[in-house]
Amino acid sequence: MTKEQKLSEQEISRYSRHLILPQVGLEGQLKLKNSKVLAVGTGALGSPILLYLAAAGVGTIGLVDFDVVEESNLHRQIIHTTNDIKKKKVQSAKEKLEALNPNSKIVTFNDKLTSKNALNIIKDFDIVIDGTDNFPTRYLINDACVMLKKPFVYGSIFRFEGQVSVFNYDGGACYRCLFPNPPKAGLVPSCSEAGVLGVLPGIIGTIQTNELIKIILKIGEPLKNRLLSFDSLKMQFRDMKFNKNENCPICSKNATIKELIDYEEFCGLKEKTNIKVDEITLEEFKSLLAKKDSIQIVDVRPKIDFDLNNIKDSINIPFESLEDDINQIDSLKKVIVVCKIGMLSKEAILKLKNIGFNAELYSLKGGVTSWLNDL
Repeated sequence: MTKEQKLSEQEISRYSRHLILPQVGLEGQLKLKNSKVLAVGTGALGSPILLYLAAAGVGTIGLVDFDVVEESNLHRQIIHTTNDIKKKKVQSAKEKLEALNPNSKIVTFNDKLTSKNALNIIKDFDIVIDGTDNFPTRYLINDACVMLKKPFVYGSIFRFEGQVSVFNYDGGACYRCLFPNPPKAGLVPSCSEAGVLGVLPGIIGTIQTNELIKIILKIGEPLKNRLLSFDSLKMQFRDMKFNKNENCPICSKNATIKELIDYEEFCGLKEKTNIKVDEITLEEFKSLLAKKDSIQIVDVRPKIDFDLNNIKDSINIPFESLEDDINQIDSLKKVIVVCKIGMLSKEAILKLKNIGFNAELYSLKGGVTSWLNDL
């Protein structure tokens, strides 16, 4: 891409409050215009990140997300509106960003970031900013950024607390230097399980964007080798310093990780088993509904998600309650296990089989999301 050498009169007017800052000026605004930023996730953290990236004049903004907008998203995912429910998140976000700043080029990837596509997606961008909510994707982003020599601006939220750091920047530490091993699977609940204060991602996402802009402009002191923690209940910030791990398996001189791995397995989210999980398509599921007396639909999502939307006649047994409430499952029927997108339902079936539950068990491909999109 040819580097832009000047701003239009319209851009000079739009960014005038930037231009009068000595640390930004015309040169800095051109750096923003010529920069290419990839945001992984267009949800809670992604919303403020994306809005401020576009407002700041970042020239190319990439969006990676495979999810659709749900009503339960709206209290914290402020880039989406009620009218966007059931719409692809990348499309919803793109519309808002183009309306906010037509000068920014918005590139969408309606895909899940995986070991197969991460390097190909990330390679065309200068910086990656984290708007995700799961450990496998964070380790994937980190490793891909190390391999491609791209800075990685990290953020995370949990209930009333959040964290921000900058990894793989200017010879600094990477995510694995600080977190060499993921927490045990199931130990840290997701936002849908534990909840999150709606305003919190606005605070954390905005701090992330501030760090990213500092990196682009080469000003200030980015959070390299520092972890900024925020407690919204106490209204306290804590700045913790940490060192680059000289024995890090991905970013040290003696790195042992040479290619992207299976990150769900690394994070303990895959059962080490040869047990087969049978899946059914949405069309097959709809055919089975005609024989509803012979099937049972078990929804393993958290109760709050089930209460918001569910498949008629389904029962809710949250994943973590499966063993305790196994007596609610009718082993004499075909049991269709459903979740949000068809991933947790497969884990639920593995769990049931591993504890010896004997029944015809099927996971619905695409989960409740595919069902709702088909209505």
